[in-house]
Amino acid sequence: MTTDKKTCFVISPIGEQGSETRKRSDQVLKHVIAPAVDFCGYEATRADMMDDPGMITSQIIQRIIDSPLVIADLTESNPNVFYELAIRHAIRKPLVQIIQKGDKIPFDVAGMRTIQVDHKDLDSVDEAKRDIEKQIQSIELKSTEEIDSPITVSIKLQALRQSDNPEQRSMAEFVFAVEELRSDIAAIENRLSDPRNILPPELFSELFHRSKMKNHETEVLIRELMVLSDEIHDRIPQSKEFAMLNERLEKLQMRLRHRF
Repeated sequence: MTTDKKTCFVISPIGEQGSETRKRSDQVLKHVIAPAVDFCGYEATRADMMDDPGMITSQIIQRIIDSPLVIADLTESNPNVFYELAIRHAIRKPLVQIIQKGDKIPFDVAGMRTIQVDHKDLDSVDEAKRDIEKQIQSIELKSTEEIDSPITVSIKLQALRQSDNPEQRSMAEFVFAVEELRSDIAAIENRLSDPRNILPPELFSELFHRSKMKNHETEVLIRELMVLSDEIHDRIPQSKEFAMLNERLEKLQMRLRHRF
């Protein structure tokens, strides 16, 4: 590590040596994160690059707490990443979130700006590097009190709900209502994305029976399921329940904007 650069600790799924997860993480670190943070005066390091003696978990937590900057890669929804991310959220220090393009951003952190990147697309890599640089430059202008996370926002909202000021309590209730609606919408999306929640059980029974047939018929069946899956996916946003919740969410958001 050079001494003239600040440390940027990278939280990411690493995987076993030679795995696809490791290959992607290495490429993203080398071609996206490292050059972007270097431009801003940081040097990127990751847990597997540490060679200090001692307990690795303690060292990682210490890096998460002490590092002037952390970049968290949410790709693959790795549980270790989210455990470490929560620590950084709690201490309100500079953080940038990235994710593989096409991956779904988990609901609990969806409210935070997350940079999407396709490491196999040069245009996407360039755009992600520029976005990381802009976020770092923006974050550096903020004080610790100005850096928000899902944890700090939740604490602030709880305080507002208990405030003696009716206006503040009203604002908190609006925000909680919006968050509840977002949660409902996410639940509907998950439910409707599973064909078993839409198609009758007897149809799945028939499909299971047919899947035991000879290979050619099974191949035809798989094609039918793929087409059906695409049709269901296209219909999710058109479902009546989904549309009603979206409409309620939009109205609440408009009321919030007009009121505050």
